[in-house]
Amino acid sequence: MMRSKPPFRADVVGSLLRTAPLKEARAKRDKGEITPAQLKEVEDREIEKIIKKQEDVGLQVTTDGEFRRSWWHFDFYGDLDGVEIYELDHGIQFQGVQTKPRSIRIKGKLGFSNHPMLEHFKFLKAHTRATPKMCIPSPATLHFRLEPNAVDPKFYADRSAIFDDLAMTYRQAIRGFGTFAAQCRGDQRWRAIWSIGRPAAR
Repeated sequence: MMRSKPPFRADVVGSLLRTAPLKEARAKRDKGEITPAQLKEVEDREIEKIIKKQEDVGLQVTTDGEFRRSWWHFDFYGDLDGVEIYELDHGIQFQGVQTKPRSIRIKGKLGFSNHPMLEHFKFLKAHTRATPKMCIPSPATLHFRLEPNAVDPKFYADRSAIFDDLAMTYRQAIRGFGTFAAQCRGDQRWRAIWSIGRPAAR
């Protein structure tokens, strides 16, 4: 008998290979050839296609493929209060490839407010018949990815001093997904997935 509630026998973590139209649109946006709104139009269209593909193969959980993200983790972190993405002089070595030379740093008090991924989830939820799922990186990964001197001492004495506020931030995030307008709980059978160990960027 097929299960109608999670956990399911087959699932998907979150990230799926980017489609050619999406990669082309993102490249154009990086060059300033299209607007953010035009990029979003392509993202919306390609996400609708990837949702249908997941449903067509019989998955009972669908994601947006992380099609709105450049990084599976930094895009989430970069929109937290007090966190910013910045340029480094080196990338991360991963399977013989060096990623984009970017990292994150703490420039203020950590928190979760007005995060764009809440809207991303609402779009996914509105366009799938299956159980919608968002994948967000673990709080431990944020700490792991901090470079030396990446924490502003005006706000936290050192890297270890962020943990209490980081835990509070994740409580706010889960509450936001669960009770914000996304209504990501209860009969929607939403699950929080903490993903670690995928440092590649797209």
